[in-house]
Amino acid sequence: MKQIRILSITGFLGIIILYSSPALAQHTNYNGWKAGIASVVITPDRPIWMAGYGDRDRPAEGKIMDIRAKALALQDANGRQAVLVTADLVGIPKRLSDHVRDQLKAKYNLSKSQIAINTSHTHTGPVLSDALVSIYPVNAAQQKDIDQYTDQLGEKLVALVGEALRSMQPAQLYSGNGVTRFQVNRRNNVEATLSSQSDLSGPNDYAVPVIKVTDKNGKLIAVAFGYACHNTVLAGYKWSGDYAGFAQAELEKAYPGIVALFLQGCGADQNPLPRRTVQLAQQYGKELAAAVNRVLLEDMKPLSPHLATAYSEVALPLSTLPTKAELSKIIEASSGYKKRWAENLVARINSGQPLSTSYPYPVEVWKIGEQPVVILGGEVVVGYAVELKRILGEDIFVLGYSNDVMGYIPTATILKEGGYEGASSQMVYGLPSPWKANIEAVILQEVLQLAKQAGVPVQESKIN
Repeated sequence: MKQIRILSITGFLGIIILYSSPALAQHTNYNGWKAGIASVVITPDRPIWMAGYGDRDRPAEGKIMDIRAKALALQDANGRQAVLVTADLVGIPKRLSDHVRDQLKAKYNLSKSQIAINTSHTHTGPVLSDALVSIYPVNAAQQKDIDQYTDQLGEKLVALVGEALRSMQPAQLYSGNGVTRFQVNRRNNVEATLSSQSDLSGPNDYAVPVIKVTDKNGKLIAVAFGYACHNTVLAGYKWSGDYAGFAQAELEKAYPGIVALFLQGCGADQNPLPRRTVQLAQQYGKELAAAVNRVLLEDMKPLSPHLATAYSEVALPLSTLPTKAELSKIIEASSGYKKRWAENLVARINSGQPLSTSYPYPVEVWKIGEQPVVILGGEVVVGYAVELKRILGEDIFVLGYSNDVMGYIPTATILKEGGYEGASSQMVYGLPSPWKANIEAVILQEVLQLAKQAGVPVQESKIN
C-alpha cells in the first residue's frame, strides 16, 4: 500500500507539472495563430553561372553579400497550415518547384495550395537547371555544377520548411500597406534620358505590403514585406540580393533576432532607376526598409486566426507555333540566345517531341485572416496588380514570380504593343511562341474563381 501511495503522488505531481508548464499549456490550449520562421544561406560554394543578364560571358567571381532562402510557417486556430518561402533567386523553374512541393506533401502533408514559393528576381543570383536555358553558352562541366547546386537547393528548401514548422509558437499577425517610389515603368520611360525628364509615365504600383508577426507578448519575430520592381540595380559577377537583400539586412539589423522576408510583386515592367552602383542598391534598400518600418510603428490591422488557401494550374494558351523552316532561318540569321532558342526547338522537333500549345500556369489565392493575397507565377507586369486591386480592393497583396517562373506575363495591351515583354522574351525562357491575346482574361478569371473559394470578397460590378 505504501508503494502504491508513492506512485499515486508521483503521478499527481506529474500532472501538475504538465499543466503548469507555460510552453505545454500554450501548445495544448492556445487557439490563435502560430508562426514559425527559418532562414538558410543559399550562396553557391563554387563559381557557377549567374542568372538574369544575357550579356554575361563567365561564372560568378565572389560576393557582395550572401543570398538566402527564408520560410514563414503559419497555423490558424483550426490547425490549418500554410508556408511562405522566399528566396534570393531570379526565379524558380517548374521542375524544382514541383519537386520541393511534392516533398513537402510527402513529409508534412502540405498541398500546393498551402505552399507559396516567391523569388526576389535578383539578377545577381545563380542559374538553375531548366531555367533560362537559351541565354548562356554553358559547357558540360558548368552544367554539371548547375545541376548539382539545383539539387542541393531543393534539399535546402525542404529542410528550411521543416525547420519553420518545428519552430512554430503562439503568435499574432497584422497587415498594412506602405509606399515608396524608386520603381520606374521601363516601357514608358527611357533610362538613358531619365535625368532630363521632368515627369514619369506609368502604370505603377508603389505599394509596400507588410505582414507583421509577433510572439504572444507582442515582440516582433518576423516581417514579410514586398515591392513590385526588378532587382536589377546591380550587374557584374558578384552574388547579391540587390536592393531587396539590403532591405532585409537593414530590417534585421534594426530588429535583432527577427527574420525579414522579401516578397516580389508584379514588377516585370518596373526597374529601379537610376542604377548600377552598390551605393544605389543600398539606398533603395534603406528606402524600402524605412517604408516597412513606418508601417510597423503605426497601428496595423490585426488578423483573426483563420486561414484559407486555393490553388490551380490553368492551361495558358500559346499563339501560333513556329515551323521547322522558320526556326532554321532564325538559326542562320541570328546569334546568341535567339539562335540557341531556335536550335533547342529544332532539336525537340527532330527528337519527335511536339511543341507545347499551352502552359500549366500556377495561380494561388490566400486569405490570412482579413488579408487577401494573390500569388501568380511568371514575370507578371504591373497592370495585373492595378486591375486586381480595382476589383478586389486597394489593400490586397499581389505577388508575382511565385511557384514557377516560366516567362513574362504581359497584359493584353502589352501583348498587342509588342516589345521585349510582349513579343520576344519567351525566347529567353525557351517557350516556343508568345502567349495568345486572351492571356489576361484567362488569368484574371482564374484569380476571381479562386478568390471566391478562399472567401475573398469580389466586387462583381467592377468585373469587365
